[in-house]
Amino acid sequence: MDQRTILVLGASGLIGRFVTDDLRIRGFRVVGVARSLSPAQRMSALDIALPLLSLDAAALTRLLSEHAVDVVVNCLGVLQDGPGSDTNAVHRDFVARLLQAIADSGRAIRLVHISIPGTAEADRTAFATTKREAERLITASRIPHAILRPGFVVAPSAYGGSAMLRALAAFPLDLPNKEMATPFQPVAVEDIAATIAWLAARDTDDGSVKAVSWDLMQSEPVTMAGVIKQFRFAFGTAGWPRIAMPTLMLDLGAKIGDFANYLGWMPPMRTTAIAELRRGVTGDPSTWIAATGIAPKTLAETIGRHPATIQDKWFARLFLIKALIFASLVAFWAVSGFIALFVSYRAAAGILSAHGFPPALVDPITIGTSLMDMSIGGLIAFRRTAAIGLVAGIIASLGYMAGAAILTPDLWIEPLGALVKTGPAIVLMLAALLMLDNR
Repeated sequence: MDQRTILVLGASGLIGRFVTDDLRIRGFRVVGVARSLSPAQRMSALDIALPLLSLDAAALTRLLSEHAVDVVVNCLGVLQDGPGSDTNAVHRDFVARLLQAIADSGRAIRLVHISIPGTAEADRTAFATTKREAERLITASRIPHAILRPGFVVAPSAYGGSAMLRALAAFPLDLPNKEMATPFQPVAVEDIAATIAWLAARDTDDGSVKAVSWDLMQSEPVTMAGVIKQFRFAFGTAGWPRIAMPTLMLDLGAKIGDFANYLGWMPPMRTTAIAELRRGVTGDPSTWIAATGIAPKTLAETIGRHPATIQDKWFARLFLIKALIFASLVAFWAVSGFIALFVSYRAAAGILSAHGFPPALVDPITIGTSLMDMSIGGLIAFRRTAAIGLVAGIIASLGYMAGAAILTPDLWIEPLGALVKTGPAIVLMLAALLMLDNR
């Protein structure tokens, strides 16, 4: 077989990254493209960062021609609308341009499209309806294609929902009973990669796989509780007593997640995620299994082959705490600045006056440091500027400590120990800075 060139779109994501690396190991020439790639994800000169959603059909056609692409694997997807995330633009509009580009390329190209299981009748969210619209565009295009609908994807890496389930498994906490009982058929990411490799090895004009839609998941029915239980076996927490969170808490968490989404964060608990969770993950993998001969790995085979490592345990335990760390730091800076400026201004200014600051400098310094503190809180609140805010907070804290040591050393021994407590705050900001990456 001649070496096929495969273009993977969304090569920084959970599925896209694994598929890119796996196909290279199998001997394919793989071009991995994503909007952004971390330094650790640039495994090859063929890993390329491009503003994919800004490319028109002509630019996509050039991309296909320049790399002599034989197979396109589209792993692009966003869960929910928000700043920089548009479900229509990603799932429907981009696919329409991609189909046009494939048709205009003059090459025999197979499109492998990653979609979602379920039926159109059960679609209730913008995420699901736009995914289904993309399927209809692909089916009507007459381009050789395979629409793959994976179940709940279990992979060595963990983002979003898969990370949240690991976090639940690491704590004595369950979702509400109704949600725990929803069907949740999983699939190993290795089986997705094996399916794409199987398709890539077939001729584009092979009539048996010219236009297929397959559900990729294990055959045995599993519930959400069953998935989390298997993770608990791996984490060694299966015997712990557990508390089921109230439905109200789950819904409130989703609303808070939506708010965080508008600040640029991508929390796994958002209204769309909860709606899709309640819908469940089901399908019929028999056609896929019969066509490819792939025997899907069971949940026990996928998760239970090895016990969780210390890295796995640390990640799972810290995943939910990460949001609490950032929220507390935002509150720490914003509230302390607000109180000094609007609630206890005279007391704050009085500290400077009592330590001999020139009267002309007392008000400017009090107002300036209060506004600086509030600004640091605002910077940390937004995902795009969080790193700047954390670095600024560390520098400001060190400045406060050094300034106090020089100008007002008696503050170090005052009864409430305000300056002494600044040290742990710096450590917490450093920890937040180190935890900032999503993938």
